[in-house]
Amino acid sequence: MSIKVGLIGQGIKVSRSPAMHETEAERQGFELRYDLFDTDHDSRSLAELLDLAQAAGYSGLNITHPYKQAVVGLLDQLSPTAEQVGAVNTVVFEGETRIGHNTDCPGFAAGFQEGLPDASLNTAVVVGAGGAGFAVANALLDLGVKELLICDRAKELAVGLADMLGGPVRVVTDLSELGPVDGFVNATPMGMASHPGSAIPKQYLTPCHWLVDIVYFPLETQLLCEAKEVGCQCLSGRGMAVHQAALSFELFTNHTADPDQMRETFESFNRQDT
Repeated sequence: MSIKVGLIGQGIKVSRSPAMHETEAERQGFELRYDLFDTDHDSRSLAELLDLAQAAGYSGLNITHPYKQAVVGLLDQLSPTAEQVGAVNTVVFEGETRIGHNTDCPGFAAGFQEGLPDASLNTAVVVGAGGAGFAVANALLDLGVKELLICDRAKELAVGLADMLGGPVRVVTDLSELGPVDGFVNATPMGMASHPGSAIPKQYLTPCHWLVDIVYFPLETQLLCEAKEVGCQCLSGRGMAVHQAALSFELFTNHTADPDQMRETFESFNRQDT
């Protein structure tokens, strides 16, 4: 019998998650079906989709933009990481109980350490204070960032995140206010195929900066292209996408995933695109 899992989000038709999960399950010798519930084309509410999946015997669901915070109120329990972050990207169904997890936070940390192991972490800027921003900000503090700056067009979101984090965190209302910083993270959906553009204007980037864009489709976003032109040390959303998927796979199936194998599946999309 196939394990059923899925993803709820907006504009997710190009997600690489189905292939990563299904291929990893096949490699390990069992069947897994990964469905997409794209609210660009599905008028059902988040609550209705959760009810449907749970009633249909799904093991769990991944949750992405713009539902990572909205889903929290629809769950019965939160893992310690999800409670700390205040956002959920993985829901596991255990009977009638819904348990929320956050694999974005450790997934980002693993990808960052892998891709930018020598990055200076005195001061970092997170652009975007939604669900992904919550996870990224927590991960950066865990990685040892000494001062964290939060910027979001909706200032109240940035203030809320800063208040929740406490410690060496402050809000900047505009990137023009910045003094010297080591690096930037784009934690907004801007740059996705469905949200074109760049959240960090090129004028604020220098060769001394590192830059991470958590968007992974397209892998080479406008922001990454511009940052590379400037000379920044850059990291795409690949690492976070692969590591969070591997952690979610384990929660769904109780089988440990091989991130290297999942990365190979992820990379196969790049070869198809060329």
